[in-house]
Amino acid sequence: MSAPRLTRRSVIAAGAGAVAAGLLRPAGGLAALASAPHASLSEQRVGPLGPAGVTVELTRAADLIGVQWPTAGAAPGIELRFRVGPRSWSRWVSAAGCCGGHRQGPAGQPAQALVGDPVWTGGTTAVQLRASAALSGVRLWLVDVSGGMGARRSAATLGAFAAAGLPAATPVLNAGAGQPRVIARRAWAKGAARPRVAPGYGAVQMAFVHHTENPNGYSAAEVPAMLRAIYAYHRFVHGWNDIGYNFVVDLYGRIFEARAGGIDEPVVGAHAGGYNLVSTGVAVLGSFSGTPISPAARASLARLLAWKLALHGVPAQGRVTVRVNPAGASYSRFPANARVPLARIAGHRDADSTDCPGNVLYGELAAIRRSVRRLAARPLRATLALAPPTPGAPLAGAAPPASPAAPPGEARTLVGAVRMLDGTPVAGARVVLQARTVSRRGEVVAERPIGEAVSDAAGGWSLAAIVSPSGRGMSLRALFAGSSGLGAAVSEPLDLPAPLAISPPQAPASAPPPSPPAAAPPAS
Repeated sequence: MSAPRLTRRSVIAAGAGAVAAGLLRPAGGLAALASAPHASLSEQRVGPLGPAGVTVELTRAADLIGVQWPTAGAAPGIELRFRVGPRSWSRWVSAAGCCGGHRQGPAGQPAQALVGDPVWTGGTTAVQLRASAALSGVRLWLVDVSGGMGARRSAATLGAFAAAGLPAATPVLNAGAGQPRVIARRAWAKGAARPRVAPGYGAVQMAFVHHTENPNGYSAAEVPAMLRAIYAYHRFVHGWNDIGYNFVVDLYGRIFEARAGGIDEPVVGAHAGGYNLVSTGVAVLGSFSGTPISPAARASLARLLAWKLALHGVPAQGRVTVRVNPAGASYSRFPANARVPLARIAGHRDADSTDCPGNVLYGELAAIRRSVRRLAARPLRATLALAPPTPGAPLAGAAPPASPAAPPGEARTLVGAVRMLDGTPVAGARVVLQARTVSRRGEVVAERPIGEAVSDAAGGWSLAAIVSPSGRGMSLRALFAGSSGLGAAVSEPLDLPAPLAISPPQAPASAPPPSPPAAAPPAS
């Protein structure tokens, strides 16, 4: 076997988000693991690979492994297994991963190689590889998040301490059947997994369900390290801005905030090429091609989807037509700019060329949709728009198209509505207009209230505003926090090139409770 070659990406310290010149070796021991959860990334050559397979002794213990291969030829079926004891091996798993591999190479240039999705090992020193066709130039990417100790061994030593007392993410907005407990990103990132840039925000029109194609036999204490390792692989091997998924659910039913930017915001992920701008992505940690997810994971997945979709005014069932973004069309089953009808809760394979989320989990999606509909039978939809600055502008609640360009000092009107999905108005709803602020590349996100209004009999509301003469743009949303048995709802973001000041300030001291809408079946 040839010696490992170090490149500009051979090693990272995930806490600093920087590439070092040599191997990073964090101090050993439990104290170091808890206080400095860095990740190191190294590259190791494999050489020729074919159906006969090859055994590779690793130059250092790896908690997570990915495979890279040249782009020439047809996409190969690459499988991997790893040593778990002196004479025992894990089961074989696919190493090519989602969509037959992710393209790797300089931006704007043809891909030079493909890399598979990461496989969690928990700390192994040897792997076996096999491919359906002969390949050359195969390499391994090795991620270590335990300082060489082995994440599974570290988790066993830490025991329940590593899995307990994990802080919850905020805010709490009880849409659907109520907000489930979402473990905050900081619980697994621990300040060491910073996004490359601030998050982008799109719209939540649907949700994709994924699996991570990791072996299923992991402990609760391993999961934070698993997420740090997946982050490091997504960030520094795939070259993404952050971990790809918005949320992760483990086999114990715990829900984790994954990608930074706010659990209640429409954060653009990197989970579904061509569709990231219009979706949220939830991955179940494990492999479900031949195994069902655990009852706890299934219940949490349904509860999370019910909350997230209801908060953004999206029904659990039915379909939505979305456009394939050219930037991710290489992964899609459909051509760039195609208009594709997809289920509101879809499997990754419905949109992209992949087997994700596995045959068994994919077969459960119809039942999961029914569960989500029962949990969020009557979600609300909140809207927000900037009325055109012309005489005879539409009345509040008519939701005219946004017209953000305006000279400083001009009077404008913000309008919106709170209604059921079938159009039934919600009168007397207190709506808070919020401006989003983001710091530390999305690790801290806050929605600052700048005005309030109460919906009228038609469900509509309006706020007068003045265009500020100075300052950068702002992103607004309308929030109805819910009351009188009605769930919370947030509007899609309204991005403005110049800030607005509410004039005059409107913050009524009291308002009648929202009028319960007339009974109506849920929209489909």
